[in-house]
Amino acid sequence: MKLNELPFGRIARVSGIESATIELEAKLREVGFAEGDEVEMLNHGPFRGRTLSVRLNRSIIALRGSEAALIEVDLL
Repeated sequence: MKLNELPFGRIARVSGIESATIELEAKLREVGFAEGDEVEMLNHGPFRGRTLSVRLNRSIIALRGSEAALIEVDLL
C-alpha cells in the first residue's frame, strides 16, 4: 500500500521508497523516511489528497500526495 492510501489514524511501517528521481528520494530520506519507521496518517489537506500530514516517528511531516505515493507502507 502507498502512504497516500493509508486511512486516517492507522499506523503503518515504511517498507520502501520508489524513486521518481534521485533528488526526490534523497529529499524524502533527508526528511526522515526510512525502511522500518512507523508512520501514522493524521490529515488530508482541503483539496483531498494534494497535501497530507503524517506523524513520522515523533515528528509531524507535511508532504504532497504525489510524494506520499512514492512511499510503500505495510499496515501494523
